[in-house]
Amino acid sequence: MGASCSRFCLCCLPSNTKSNLHQLPDHDDGNKGDEKDSWGGLTDFSLDQLSIATSGFSPDNIVSEHGEKAPNIVYKGTIGDHMLVAVKRFNKSAWPDSHQFLEEAREVGNLRNERLANLVGYCCEGEERLLVAEFMPNETLSKHLFHSETQPMKWAMRLRVALYLAQALEYCSNRGKALYHDLNAYRILFDQDGNPRLSCFGLMKNSRDGRSYGTNIAFAPPEYSRTGKVTPESVIYSFGTLLLDLLSGKHILPSHALDLIRAKKIQLLTDSCLEGHFSNDDGTELLRLASRCLQYEPCERPNAKSLVNALTPLEKETSVSSLVLLGILDESEPPKEIVPLTPFGEACSRKDLITIHKILERVGYKDDEDVANELSFQMWTDQLQGTLNSKKHGDSAFHAGEFSKAIDFYTQFINGGTMVSPTVYARRCLCYLLNNMAQEALGDAMQAQLISPTWPTAFYLQAVAYFTIGMDIDAHESLKEATTLETIA
Repeated sequence: MGASCSRFCLCCLPSNTKSNLHQLPDHDDGNKGDEKDSWGGLTDFSLDQLSIATSGFSPDNIVSEHGEKAPNIVYKGTIGDHMLVAVKRFNKSAWPDSHQFLEEAREVGNLRNERLANLVGYCCEGEERLLVAEFMPNETLSKHLFHSETQPMKWAMRLRVALYLAQALEYCSNRGKALYHDLNAYRILFDQDGNPRLSCFGLMKNSRDGRSYGTNIAFAPPEYSRTGKVTPESVIYSFGTLLLDLLSGKHILPSHALDLIRAKKIQLLTDSCLEGHFSNDDGTELLRLASRCLQYEPCERPNAKSLVNALTPLEKETSVSSLVLLGILDESEPPKEIVPLTPFGEACSRKDLITIHKILERVGYKDDEDVANELSFQMWTDQLQGTLNSKKHGDSAFHAGEFSKAIDFYTQFINGGTMVSPTVYARRCLCYLLNNMAQEALGDAMQAQLISPTWPTAFYLQAVAYFTIGMDIDAHESLKEATTLETIA
């Protein structure tokens, strides 16, 4: 994390002014990669950063490639030393209007939920348009359902997929993002805990006009062939096709499925591998729900909330982990050793912001000491004093408990661009949490991690932000990472 000193660097300043800060490399287009967007805590990555993260967009890192009308490729990447990401690179002609691309990316970035593979950043540089999301390491629903080389997906897992997907759609609908483009088995991903999540990429169109429906037209909603547009009701139709996938273990044409339902040949729609593993009542209920979603008239289809209400009673094995249901973890495998929480971790698990404030005050800026930032003489004379004054005023407000005022001063310090401090991001993160601004807090905690990838405080604060948003699984993962880093420090 350290850097050597040359010219005027902050580690050579007197102790009363020393911040020992680090600045990410500058780019021609400003503070790319060092800039947290004001919407949703997104990071504005540079093309160079994402090229490095994906080994030059290497074919070896491609995890998905599809779409003839609007081709796009998804790469696996690593930001810094720890953060695994999925990087979606759009076709160059897909988004000629950079403002439209940024507006849509920011809307998607405002969503944060444990049922989504969330967006963490973007790149809009020249003709390049890229999205950066959390990486999900346990493959897609298509892989587990249609191409499993071990055992068929368990019935309990299929019900969990249906419920979690319905919850994801309900959350998006409640947040004003009811449209999802090309909902299919490739869009459902499994996280490190084996839990199904909906890819955030489908919340953005593949192109500016949104007419690039990637699925075979035989699986598209009837109204799509007439209008070429995706509506909230057409998303529910696609959900119905996914229910058929889960029930049958095959990709069945909706029209054929409805013919079988009308002819009461329901047994032909159920996966023979599951015979005896689920009740007829559960199978019938799932099929009934699928047929409602596949109604020809959009107005006759249920909404996302009613899907959640119908599916919730069907999930019965709630105590069994998703990794076990996926067959990734053996039920007889001994539980992993639990790392005891430190006092900082205990405060974060309780969302005890007052105790966290005391901890950050006590530690001060000592964790910035290995982070150096080079300053030219011109920067020293023209900008440094004003930047340090902003930090000084921010610290005074932070100590006094004037958290809104502290946000303003710390923002001035960050926007000054002369220096970067992970501690300032950490302090502003806590101020955001105390002002009920959890999305912004999460963005600052992630930014602190980008600057100092092995700093426990950054992960601790991410945990608090995740807990506040309701993303408990991610919160516990961040808490575990923070505890491990603090223990070995």
